[in-house]
Amino acid sequence: MKFFTKLTQNWSWLGFAYAAFAFYLLSPLMIVVMMSFKDGVFLGFPIEKWTTRWFLEVAQDREFHSALGLSLYIAVISTLIALIVGVWVAVLLARAKLWGRPIIFALACMPLVVPSIVSAISLRIFAQSVGIPPGTTAIIMAHAIHSVPYMTLMALTRLNGMPKNITEAARDLGADSFVTFVRVTLPYLMPALIGGTVFSMLSSFDDFVRSFFLGGYNPTLPVLIYGRIFSGLTPSLAAMSTMILVVTICIGLYTERMVRRRMNNG
Repeated sequence: MKFFTKLTQNWSWLGFAYAAFAFYLLSPLMIVVMMSFKDGVFLGFPIEKWTTRWFLEVAQDREFHSALGLSLYIAVISTLIALIVGVWVAVLLARAKLWGRPIIFALACMPLVVPSIVSAISLRIFAQSVGIPPGTTAIIMAHAIHSVPYMTLMALTRLNGMPKNITEAARDLGADSFVTFVRVTLPYLMPALIGGTVFSMLSSFDDFVRSFFLGGYNPTLPVLIYGRIFSGLTPSLAAMSTMILVVTICIGLYTERMVRRRMNNG
């Protein structure tokens, strides 16, 4: 009896610790959302009146539209490049008898362990050495390199769990390597590719360091928000953050549901 009483007490403390940690994580986001509805030009408590005019101001902000469009364009193009390269590397690493497999795996994952500031400076020097001017092309190159490891790891994990008899059955029926990959392997990889694509796009959209060091005159959305911070923290910045937060949560929930459905069907 004492054992169960002690266990219950431990679980109650553990639940309290979880709740406190969740509050610690969510409280900054809750404050940002609250500040985006404040009817005043300065951030802070107390909030005497509520308004939605800051969202209307953001919706009419041309600089915000330009930076948002540029960030989405970079995220889509860099993710497509990372998707192609990541799947190719994963298929290569999935081979059991591959000479230098640990070396190839380490090189593919290296962008994950290199600090962002080091990666940004080295890519800036490389781009300048090969004649790539600062701007959209340089940012796409940097974001694609950073996203390749995520694509590779997710695709490789899925490939390692793929039953070999599926591809063997396709080849026994007369399918060559390309047809087997397109008709069998690629559909099996789809849940991992969807998750990796969304994660890479969100990572690119949120990337500040590489966008800042490799960017040109047209800023991405994180760089634009960073520049406006020096003019003062206003509810319009909180409104931008709230809009991005809501869209990100919706995309994450929809992606999780889609991946789970494909996993259950496949």
